[in-house]
Amino acid sequence: MISEASTHLEHGLGQESVERENAALNQSDSALPEESPATLPSPVAPSEDAASQRPDAPEGEELSFAEMLAEHERGESSQSRLSPGQRVSVRIVAITGDTIFVSTGSKVDGIVDREELEHEGELPYQIGDMVDLYVVTVSPQEVKLSRILRGAGSISALEEAKSAGLPVEGKVTGQVKGGYAVDIMKRRAFCPASQIDLRPLEDPESAVGKSFPFLITRLEKSGRNIVVSRRMILEREQAENRTALLAEIHEGDVREGVISRLAPFGAFVELAPGVEGLAHLSELSWARVAQADEAVSVGDTVRVKVTGIAEDKKGARISLSLKQVTEDPWKDVASRLEAGAVVQGKVVRNAPFGAFIEVLPGVEGLAHLSELSYAKRVMKADEVVVPGDIVSVKIKELDADKRRISLSLRDAAGNPWDTVADTLALDAEVTGTVEKRAPFGLFITLAPGLTGLLPNAVIQASASRKSLEKLSAGEAVTVRIREINTEARRISLAPAGEEGSASAEEKDWKRHAPKAAPAPSIGALGLALQAAMQKKKK
Repeated sequence: MISEASTHLEHGLGQESVERENAALNQSDSALPEESPATLPSPVAPSEDAASQRPDAPEGEELSFAEMLAEHERGESSQSRLSPGQRVSVRIVAITGDTIFVSTGSKVDGIVDREELEHEGELPYQIGDMVDLYVVTVSPQEVKLSRILRGAGSISALEEAKSAGLPVEGKVTGQVKGGYAVDIMKRRAFCPASQIDLRPLEDPESAVGKSFPFLITRLEKSGRNIVVSRRMILEREQAENRTALLAEIHEGDVREGVISRLAPFGAFVELAPGVEGLAHLSELSWARVAQADEAVSVGDTVRVKVTGIAEDKKGARISLSLKQVTEDPWKDVASRLEAGAVVQGKVVRNAPFGAFIEVLPGVEGLAHLSELSYAKRVMKADEVVVPGDIVSVKIKELDADKRRISLSLRDAAGNPWDTVADTLALDAEVTGTVEKRAPFGLFITLAPGLTGLLPNAVIQASASRKSLEKLSAGEAVTVRIREINTEARRISLAPAGEEGSASAEEKDWKRHAPKAAPAPSIGALGLALQAAMQKKKK
């Protein structure tokens, strides 16, 4: 009955006439006498055509005529949507020696030459695999597809490829003024530099010698003037990938991507071929990042969280975060660090006011310039540490709520004044280095963080005055420890081997001290009066 009704349908009978015939056939069947199973005619086998069964129906259940007609119309509509040059994703349904059959979504299967999909003589596909192809021609009998046009071809083939928007394989043979020379189907073509990629190539020479698919944008003078574009293909694929990605991506999703390029304000992550999102500098790491390359490198595979999707005139902008995929390291920093502890850290960057040191992954503290060294006055952090150095630091203050840690390199090494008695002794002779000359004497470094003063008065009274006055910063000199004042953090020095230096300094002070005034004279009359008074007493 199905086969007879299908025949009527093909001869143009309307739906109503088909239903009338079906009812008549049912009545005829009910009037037949009962027969034994052995004499009953074999049931008609269901058609193998996909259109004869409802996709979601139980096996063996046939479509009604209305459903068959609707399926037929859907196939016609699907077929009419295919157009030459269109890029489609199809499934392989059959493979023969020369041809591969694919499902195009219409009632007419597509065909593609087997050699188009072979690689080095081998076919890397099997039935059921999906493959992206371009529509070459569409007819009621077949849909011909191709991965790309290649090999030698006539002008008519080039014109057909141009009109159909079909990609043509081309090999970049060299750079020329304004672009590249490209070999297209054994003919010379020109690709402008702006059309070789979506963005200007960092190394223009890198494209030479490579083969790419191109679209023919101009074909003149019987093939003597051919202009091609690769960028148009990439833009088309990018638009398709973006549409597919935006249909499935949502804010809050965690996805995997590849770092495609770096910028002063962050890093671009490719989420799908040609579709990028931006991770701002502040979202690359929980640690402070001044440049993107401090956190990531081009080619890195990373996990990112989608923090925003915004539409504008240029399309969709996808905001990403690398740090939000991991837990905030400051969350439990109070339980892992404490004030007064000495820990190892890595110098991550220097600033005009100090050095930032990472003491835990993603947790940084600041060592101010005044906390970098006891040994010398530090004007720049670079004088003591450079990024990458591993150093010991003492935690002076910790405020997890404000995300601030104050560090000290000098306290981690110890205050040299706390052990000065073990380092220096009174009257001991030591060799130091002249740090600088001041109006009141020479400052001499005796040990890291310990500097003494050789006063000018002592120098002037010394037998080696001339040699001491010639000393300059950086020169070595041997001196004697005269005095150590730990409270005032002062050390007084004298030239080595001169015991009288202290008394010489005292005499020098007395020589410049004001003299006492002489007693006034009482004269002759006074002497006479004095003698008379003494005589009277007797």
